[in-house]
Amino acid sequence: MHSPLVSADVAAALALRFQQVRQQTELLARPLSAEDCQLQSMPDASPAKWHLAHVTWFFETFVLERFEADFTPFDAGFRVLFNSYYNGIGDKHPRAQRGLISRPTLQDVRAYRAQVDARVLKLLTTADQGIQNDLAPLITLGLHHEQQHQELLLTDIQHALSFNPQQPAYMAPQPQVKVNPQPVRWHAYSGGLVSHGFDAPLDGAFAFDNETPRHRVFIAPFELASRPVSNGEMMAFMADGGYRRPELWLSMGWDWVTAGAHQLPLYWQGSAGNFHHFTLQGLLTVDPDAPVCHLSYFEADAFARWAGARLPTEFEWELAARALPAPALQPANLAENAAYQPMPQPQGDDAPAQLYGDVWEWTQSNYNPYPGYKAWEGVVGEYNGKFMCNQFVLRGGSCATPQSHIRASYRNFFPPDAQWQFSGVRLARNSQG
Repeated sequence: MHSPLVSADVAAALALRFQQVRQQTELLARPLSAEDCQLQSMPDASPAKWHLAHVTWFFETFVLERFEADFTPFDAGFRVLFNSYYNGIGDKHPRAQRGLISRPTLQDVRAYRAQVDARVLKLLTTADQGIQNDLAPLITLGLHHEQQHQELLLTDIQHALSFNPQQPAYMAPQPQVKVNPQPVRWHAYSGGLVSHGFDAPLDGAFAFDNETPRHRVFIAPFELASRPVSNGEMMAFMADGGYRRPELWLSMGWDWVTAGAHQLPLYWQGSAGNFHHFTLQGLLTVDPDAPVCHLSYFEADAFARWAGARLPTEFEWELAARALPAPALQPANLAENAAYQPMPQPQGDDAPAQLYGDVWEWTQSNYNPYPGYKAWEGVVGEYNGKFMCNQFVLRGGSCATPQSHIRASYRNFFPPDAQWQFSGVRLARNSQG
């Protein structure tokens, strides 16, 4: 990770950005009680208190410990408690036992955040230019890391609250968006040999290492659906026995269905004609026109097969996204809407709708390194590369993704059985021409 020399204006802008992102995390946690913040509902999810501490641990460990004169940790034990997966740092508390960390208290964690914030800001504004030059890329990485955890904080607390029989809401219900439902239309792309991956002039100043290097990929002609699959279409899949038909499922997917007795998308309850689902807004009636959400890769793939289509590759998805304005230049249901729930959106005639926001879209692409990929140097090199095994790529961002965090080259990734993220599906098919 390298950066050009940092001017005073750039340092001041980065300091402001640091305060904004850190404050947004606090705002997301504000509706939660100390008891809420302690909950861990499964090994893949973490307590909100752990998220608040871990993103702070990142700045203390990678920024303050390296650059602060006479560095002293806030609490030496936090180095182990709040390390996630950085083996180069040292020991880690077991991931599945994060909910057992009753101490430090939530109040202690907030004091930790406040102290680290003050020290990072002081370092950023008083260090000499040489140090600031090294600080800037690490702080920028830390802020994008924190934005990832902002989304995880929301998805993890939704999963935890879903086990409460009183079905408590994280937030007040929001007005429901109504649109005239439209049938899926297909947008054709000629493909060809195209450049793929992070492009700074188009995507902004930052990318994770897994988005690089930019390289050329051959894409056969294909068609992409005009919108994500809707809840109503998922209901039709279920009504046609979709969860009971092994011919629709990958072998591992069918094992997943039978082992877990899956018959509905995650958080759904009820029966045909009376489906409800648990959301961050509490228990809501399933809107048949909204994008279906919280699907595993297995469910997305089975639905595509049932629909006579397939999942797009990540290369096809990016080619279609490149034909649109950048996320910052188009309306999208991202975290700034503060609805944290996928919503139906109007469709245009000239391009697919909702490529950004609402739901992360599963692709059929394995999460692999690009040709010539090199992980970042040092311990931060553990950030992405070591997870390139048994995962699939998702694209586009969700209703909980900050707009400044998303771009056409962004690669999210999860194992194929993961459901608790805001994950949905957009269909693709081979060219019909």
